[in-house]
This record gives sequence, structure tokens and C-alpha cells, in this order.
Amino acid sequence: MNPHEDSSEASAVVESTGTEQPVDVSVIIPTYNAEAWLDECLKSVYLQDFPGTLEVSIYNDGSTDGTDNLIQLWKSKLEDRGFYIIVGGHNSPRPHGVGYAKNQAIRQSSGRFLCFLDSDDVMMPQRVRLQYEAAVHLPQSIVGCRVRREPAEATERYTRWINSLTPEQLLTQVFTSHGPTVIMPTWFCSKEWFCYVGQFVEDGQGTPEDLLYFYEHLRKGGGVHRVDECLLQYRYHEHAVTHSVSEETIWKNRVKFLEERVLRQWPSFTIWNAGKQGRKLYRSLTPDNREKVAAFCDVDNKKICKGFYTHEESEKRPKPKIPILRFTEAKPPFLICVKLDLTGGGLEENLLSLNLKEGRDYYHFN
Repeated sequence: MNPHEDSSEASAVVESTGTEQPVDVSVIIPTYNAEAWLDECLKSVYLQDFPGTLEVSIYNDGSTDGTDNLIQLWKSKLEDRGFYIIVGGHNSPRPHGVGYAKNQAIRQSSGRFLCFLDSDDVMMPQRVRLQYEAAVHLPQSIVGCRVRREPAEATERYTRWINSLTPEQLLTQVFTSHGPTVIMPTWFCSKEWFCYVGQFVEDGQGTPEDLLYFYEHLRKGGGVHRVDECLLQYRYHEHAVTHSVSEETIWKNRVKFLEERVLRQWPSFTIWNAGKQGRKLYRSLTPDNREKVAAFCDVDNKKICKGFYTHEESEKRPKPKIPILRFTEAKPPFLICVKLDLTGGGLEENLLSLNLKEGRDYYHFN
């Protein structure tokens, strides 16, 4: 019995259209109380121009609104379009969470490739075709795309970051507060590779299941690629599940991954920012990694004039006095705790003046 279930509830595939030939792509749609958006979402599936065999795998995580009625309405339309349809769900009085719903939709699917789609988002007609063409040549990569935010004024800095990362930064900027460098609603990957990496964590609300999976994907040597066309309308609204994940939870996971992937290799380093964020990072590190901090650096004269940062370690360990230097006097490698795109280009100019290479001489942690 599934740990999310008890004997009084059902969890099974409701209906499916039998597949008579191998399926190229399964569109994975977890859904919960998505009546307001699902019609537009499934219409965008209907309009895909993909020439191969397409399956739509929907898992209804116990919706209590009109979600199921919309699914049934669109099921016949999508079948008439020539797509295979498989619909699963449960009748528990509470949802089991996004990670669980995604995993269930994947388990019931049969495509060689997975195209993830949140039920409140909309695909451009060419999305599946273009990402499939890329993924076929990148069987161990997560393939993303550029996005259009809806509404356009929501999270402008975040959207700009998603769309402007260079191919190299898709791997070097994985420690920032923005999360995965290709966002979950744009993911497209081989099902075989997905299963090799594992599955989404099913701990329910408040769990950054996409970030945790992305980190595990990188641990196992997976690549990251972005199709540089806008293939998804990425909706922002107050009911989005992402709002349930606390910044502190994300921070702790980022620090852990940073220590594992970068700090383990560095004998010493400088934290670029002697202010609040830089000090918080220092305090979040393990004792061994705190000992590797050679200095803080900054551009603010008030902070630099303090001379040292002193932190109370414990009664058994002496207070360290860590120098605070001007950035031109500090030595790489750097952990940069300054938010991108908020200095009017000043941070970028300073980094350029030092002739540093991202991923070798510094990483962003902001």
C-alpha cells in the first residue's frame, strides 16, 4: 500500500487510451484544483505541432473543484487529435503533494521522453517538437527553454535571469537563490535518465522537490541545456505551490550543495560581501569550511573600515577575527553574496576588472 493512502481511499488509473505503437513523448501534468487554468493548459497541448507519437499523462491529486470535469472534456478532444491519454488520481480528502503527483504521472506514462507541464502554464505550439529535437542528442541532460512570464511585470529579475544565462552559467549559477537554472515547468528529458537519477521527493507541502531532484541530477553527471526560444507561458499567481517553500529551506539545501560541490575542493576562499548575506553564509557553513574563509571583501568603506569580522564560535573555540578587505586587495576564489542585477552593473564591472573566470575564480551565492 502506498504510504500516502489508507484502506478507505482509492488511487488508481482512471482511464487510459491503449498505446499500439511506441510513444515518443509523454506530457506529464500533475494537477490539483486547477479549474481556473487547466482549459488553457490542455488547449496548448492540443495545439502542439509535434509529428511523432504523443501521450498526455495527467494525475489528479484529489481536486475538489471542477478539475476532473475539465480533464474528461479534454480527454475526448485530445484522443480525437490522435494523442494517447492516461488519467490517474485518488479520492483522498487531502492532496498528497506535487512530488507525489509528478511521480505518479511519470509511473503511468509510457513515452521515451518526458515533457513536464504545470497545469497553470501554457506551451507554445512548437515546444514539444523543438525540445524533443534537442533531447534526442542529449540523453543525459535536462533540456529547458526560455519563458514568458504571466503577468509580464511579475518577478522581472527572475524572468530575466532564466532567459539570459549563458550555456556555461547553466552549470555555474546553480547555487543562487533562484533555484534550478532551467525551471521545472520547462523540463524535458529522457525517461530512462529520469529513472536513473531517481524520483521527486514526496515530503509534501514546503518541499523544494524540483531543486532536490536537480541537485541529484547534477551529482550523477547530468547535463543542462536550454532551447533558446520562448516555448512556455509561465504563470505567476498567489496559489502557486512554490510559495509554500520557505526561503530558509532553500537556503539550507543550497549551502549543503555548495559545500559538497565547491568548498570541498577549495583550501581557502573569500566571501564577497561583508554585510548581512555574507555573514549569514559564513555562519551557515560547517566549522571546517568556516576555517577556510581567508577574508571578507566589499566595496563599502564603512564595512571595510571595521577591519575585522568577529564571530562567536563556541566556548571551546576562540573567536575568529576575519579581515574585511577592499575587493581589489582580496584573493580569489570568491563566493559572491551580492544579488545579481541590483548594482547597476557595478558588480559585473568589478569582476571584469579583476580578470576572473566564473566557475573557476568565483561562484555566485546570492
